[in-house]
Parts: sequence; C-alpha cells; structure tokens
Amino acid sequence: MTNFEILALAGVAAGVLVMITLAVTKTERGNPLMAAMLFGGFAAFTAVAIWIEGPMGFIPNHTSNLLGVQVWYDLVMSVGIALFFILPRARAVGMNAIPWIIFVGLTASIGLFAMAARLFWLEQQTEA
Repeated sequence: MTNFEILALAGVAAGVLVMITLAVTKTERGNPLMAAMLFGGFAAFTAVAIWIEGPMGFIPNHTSNLLGVQVWYDLVMSVGIALFFILPRARAVGMNAIPWIIFVGLTASIGLFAMAARLFWLEQQTEA
C-alpha cells in the first residue's frame, strides 16, 4: 500500500468518524473550536501539498479523465450546497457574505471551515 493510499484511507476513516459524530450528537449549534481546528489542520495539509506539487498541481487531477472531471464537479457542487445552507445563518449574525464567498470560492473546504468557525463563534456570542 502506498503512502497516498494510506492518506486516502485515513481520510475515509476521518470522514466516517465525523458522520457518526454528527449522527449521534444532538446539539443545535456548531463548535467554533472544532471548525477552527479543522481549518488549521486542512490548511496546513494543503500548504504541504502545494509546496510539494506546486500551486497548480490540482489541475492534472481534475482534467486528465472523466472521473477527475466528475470529482471536480462534485467539489464545486458540494461547496455551492454548503454555501447555500450556511449563508443565511451567516447573514443573520452580521457576516459580510461577499468576502466569505470569495474566500470559499478560492479555497473550498479551507474557507468553509474558517467560515463555519466564525459563524459558530458569532452565534455563541449572540446567544450569550
């Protein structure tokens, strides 16, 4: 098994753990610290990948065959769906949508984690 296959399996395991946690947790508000930690961890991992592969290293992954393009479309649609659900809550607590949309558009999940951390923190401040 290659290092990349191990990393992919670790991602699957982490995703399953997150899904199980979400399924059994009954809280109505998100955890800003957890979202911030996910932002930091994934941003660091992405920085290493960009350092090693170059800033345009993702292009061959998403343009070399139909499955690569399908994964690209899936990423774009997932980010759009996430913004569809998160933006009304963000606006309700006074977040300026345009800078966040740009940040998420440029960084996908990294921006979503940062946006969620800020949103969850603002929601906690509003409740307090």
